[in-house]
Amino acid sequence: MSEQTPQDTAARSGESQEYLAKITNEPTNGKDLREVARVVFPANKDLDSLPLYIDGPINVEGPSSAGSDTASQHPDDIISRRSARIRPGKRVSFGSYFNAFPASYWRRWTVADSVVLRVKTTGAGSLIVYRSNARGVAQRVEDRRVEGTDTHEFELTLAPFGDGGWYWFDLISDDEGMILDEASWLVPSGDRQIGRVTLGVTTFNRPDYCVNTIKTIAAAKELDTVLDELIIVDQGNKLVSDEADFVEAESAMNGKLRVIRQGNMGGSGGFARNMYEVLQGRETPQGVEKSDYVIILDDDILLETEGVLRAAAFADMCHTPSIIGGHMFDMYNKPLLNAYAEVVNPYRFLWGPIDGLGGVDFAERGLRSRPRLHRRWDADYNGWWMCLIPRVVMEDIGLSLPVFIKWDDSEYSLRAKEAGYPTISLPGAAVWHVSWADKDDAVDWQAYFHERNRLIAALLHSPYSKGGRMLRESITTDTKHVVSMQYYPAKSVLLAIQDVLAGPDGLHEMLPTRMPEIRAMKDDYSDARVVKDPADLPPVRRKKPPKTMEAPKAPTKPQLIPWAVRTVLKQTLRPVRDMAKENPEANVAHMDGHWSYLATLDSAIVSNADGTGASWYRRDPAQVRELMTESIKLHAELFAQWESLSKQYRAALPDITSPEAWARTFAENGPKK
Repeated sequence: MSEQTPQDTAARSGESQEYLAKITNEPTNGKDLREVARVVFPANKDLDSLPLYIDGPINVEGPSSAGSDTASQHPDDIISRRSARIRPGKRVSFGSYFNAFPASYWRRWTVADSVVLRVKTTGAGSLIVYRSNARGVAQRVEDRRVEGTDTHEFELTLAPFGDGGWYWFDLISDDEGMILDEASWLVPSGDRQIGRVTLGVTTFNRPDYCVNTIKTIAAAKELDTVLDELIIVDQGNKLVSDEADFVEAESAMNGKLRVIRQGNMGGSGGFARNMYEVLQGRETPQGVEKSDYVIILDDDILLETEGVLRAAAFADMCHTPSIIGGHMFDMYNKPLLNAYAEVVNPYRFLWGPIDGLGGVDFAERGLRSRPRLHRRWDADYNGWWMCLIPRVVMEDIGLSLPVFIKWDDSEYSLRAKEAGYPTISLPGAAVWHVSWADKDDAVDWQAYFHERNRLIAALLHSPYSKGGRMLRESITTDTKHVVSMQYYPAKSVLLAIQDVLAGPDGLHEMLPTRMPEIRAMKDDYSDARVVKDPADLPPVRRKKPPKTMEAPKAPTKPQLIPWAVRTVLKQTLRPVRDMAKENPEANVAHMDGHWSYLATLDSAIVSNADGTGASWYRRDPAQVRELMTESIKLHAELFAQWESLSKQYRAALPDITSPEAWARTFAENGPKK
C-alpha cells in the first residue's frame, strides 16, 4: 500500500475532491467511515440489464399505479445514475446483484466488523432493511418511516455472516410517491489508505470495443479518486489509435491514457505488460510513482465502472493482500451470469464453475429468490476479463506465465495461493463479456493451448502423483477428437505434448510464433476449414439411412474404454463408405456434434459454434492410425517423465515469470510494421 494520504490522492484531480470527501468523512458513533459501494442504476437506463440493479419485474408498457403493491419498474423511473422513482403505493426492492451488500465476503476477508447503510429519500413511505443467511432465508432487520427529504443511517453488524448472507433494503411509497435520491454502503476505514489503481487492457484488433471502454472510464469522474492511468496494450494491426473516436476519447482521459504497441503475444503477453508497467511505475513531476493495484480488463467487454471502485475498496480493507476478481455477465444476454465462483479440481486438474453457479439468469429470478447465491463461495481463481492484482503480489510471485492464452489466469491464482495470497470473486463487481458459448475454442487452434497450458499448470501445481487424472483425461480427449474426425485439434494436442516434453526453456521464444504456426496447419485439414455458404458444400446422401432418428447414446463410464477400443479399431480397419467420400452422410448442428454421434459417421457437415459456417468432417483411416499411434507414444513418454518434468518447470518458474525475463521478450517483440 502506498504512503499517500487521501488529500494527496485528491490533489491529482480537482474534479475528485468532492467525491473523495464524501467517501472518507462523516463519522458515525466515533468511527470514520469509507463508502465502499454506492447504490447505482444503469447509466443508459438499459432495459436488459435493469434486473441486475432492481429486483423485481420490469414493466415495458409504462408507469402505472394499478395492480400489485410490488413495483413493475419502468426505465423511466430511473432518474439518474444514483436516483430512482418509487411510484405511488408501490414497493421496490434493492436486493439485487449490483445493489445488495455481500456481507459474508466482507465478514470473511476484510477487517470490517460492521457496515453502515446510508439512504437519502424524498417523500413519504417506509424504508425496510433485510438480511439473509447462508441458506437464503430473508430476515427483517429494521423498518423506519420516512418523510420529506432526509438521510437515514443504519449501523449493521457483520458478525452473523460467517457462511453467507447479504444486506439490502426495500422502499415502500405512500400515495404521493417517493424518490430514492442516493444510497451507499460504508464501513469503518480503520485508518486504511485509499489505494491507487492502474487499469490494464490487452487487445488484438478490437479497436471499437477499446474506444468504448476508454469513453466509459473517462465519463466516470468518480474513478478519478483511485485511477492513476489506463494502459492499453495494442497487439494488433487494426490500431486503437486509428479508430475514428480515439482522439476525442483520449482527450477526455485528461492525460491518464497510455497506449503501448507490441507484437502479438496473446493475453498472457499483453497482461504481463500491464503488470510490468505497474511494477516499473510512471514518471510524474514528483518522481516515479507506482499504483497499488492493476485491474486487468479484457478488450471485448462492457464495463460497470462501479465494480472498479468496489474491487479497489475491498482490496484496501482485506486482512492480507488479495486478488479480487469480478464476475462475468453475457454481453448479448445481459442478465445472464456466466461465471460466479470458479475452482480447479485438483485431481482432474480441470477448471470450471462450482456446480450450479454457471448460467444464472437474473431475468428469470432475482437475487432474493436464489438461495444458492446467498452462501459464500470461495474461488480458486478468477478470469482475467476483470481481475485486481495488488502490486505487492506481483513483486513477490512475478508476472504471468508466458503461455499466450488459456490457464494464465488460473495458474497465477494457484501460484498466489501457494504464496499466501487468496483470490476472491467479489459479488457486485462485474463486466459484460462476449460469451465463450459462441466460440469453438476446443476444436480450433486454441486446442493446442488448452492442452499444453493445462499440462504445464498441472506440472507446476498438481498435488497428485502423475498429475492425478490429468493424463488419463488427456488421452481420452485426444481419442475423442480422432474418432470424431477432428484431426486438426487432435494433431494440435499432440504438438502441445511434444512442446511440454521439450521443457520450459523455450516458452518465451515460442510466445509470438506458436499460434501462427498452429493456425497455418488448418489448410491441411478439412475439419478445420470453415465454409461460410452452405451452397458450396455437397448435399447429404446416404445409401442406408439410420433406422432411428435418435442420435446414438454416449457410453457410460464403465463402457467408455471398451467402446473406445472398438471404435478406434473399427475406424482404423473399416474402409470409408464410397458414397461418403463424395457426399456427407449427415448435417450435424453444433449442439448435436457429440463425439459419440460423430464416431458413427464416415463424413458429416458440422456447424460451428457461432452459426456463421460449417466444416466437412471426413473419416480417414490412415490418419486415425497415425494419430493414435503417436498419441499412445507421447502419453507414455509424458507418464514416464512426469516427475522430472515437474521439477524442471517448478525450478524454472521464478525466472520465466520474472520482470527481467518479460522485459527481454518485450524488447524482442515490438509492433509489426
